Parts: sequence; C-alpha cells; structure tokens
Amino acid sequence: MDSLRTELRHDGSQIRITTVHLPAMNTPQFDWVRSRLPRHPQPVPPIYQPEVAARAIVWASACARREVWVGSPTVATIIANTLAPALVDRYLARTGFDAQQTEEVVDPDRTDNLDRPAPGHQGAHGRFDTRAHAHSPQLAATMHRRVLAGAGSLAGLAAVAARRRYASRTPR
Repeated sequence: MDSLRTELRHDGSQIRITTVHLPAMNTPQFDWVRSRLPRHPQPVPPIYQPEVAARAIVWASACARREVWVGSPTVATIIANTLAPALVDRYLARTGFDAQQTEEVVDPDRTDNLDRPAPGHQGAHGRFDTRAHAHSPQLAATMHRRVLAGAGSLAGLAAVAARRRYASRTPR
C-alpha cells in the first residue's frame, strides 16, 4: 500500500487509499470453504457481525484516513505484533490451530466453493450469529474520536479547576 500511496501522491492524484483492518467476521465462508481441518472451521473469536465491517468501510471511505482498525482484538494484535512479533508468533502457534475450529466434526467430502459456487449459500451472515458482536465500542470511539478528545479535554480542565478551587480554600 505504501508504494501505491507514494505513486499516487507523486502523480498529484486525488485518489486516497485507506486500509481497513478487520477482526474475525461472521460470514458464510466457513460453511462452504474447502477445509482440511478435522473440525468445522470458524473465525477466531471474538467474532463480529458483517455490519460492523460495513459501517467501518463506509466511514473509512468518507473520512480519508490512512488506516482504520476495527475492534479491540485487531488493535491488540497490531500493537502486539509491532512490539513483540516473535511472541505473537509463538502464541498463535500454540492457540491458533484450535481457535480456528469448532467442536463439530466436519465431513471431509462436504460441498465447497473451490471449483464452482456452492449451492444455497447466500447472505452476509454465517452460522455464528449467537456468538457474534453487533457493535464495536472501539470502532465507535474511532469514528467519534474528536468528540471524545474534546470531552476528555473538558473533563481534564474541569478536574484541574476543581483541584485549584479546593487548594485555594484549604488553609495552609
């Protein structure tokens, strides 16, 4: 992405590139993807509904931010991978294989979509509706960061003012 951004900027293009980093999504791909896993595939929890991704992508397309991180697991993963990538690799090697599977045994001969579309699988939601989050507080905070920063600044100023008032009334 960086090289594309650089080329566009060099050419004076008005095109902007935004990368949206998403958490695990509850999509139907886990019902029709070809899998060699012994158990039914799943997105690595915590799982989010596809509408969370849609809100993030629509917002990102309008706000012209370089990157948008969606969901606290995404933020934690990106930060951890920046600070200690080898540690993240070891953790995922230990937990990632099982985290990608349910307890349900999968039929190795089930219909998949590798060679042709799988019949009957339509829609945006997968089988994990009961476990999927419909909202991301982290995304809401990102989308309203200016309001939150303003509220935080006002709260800080109010705390400083209250402390000064208290200190001025207290005998020395």
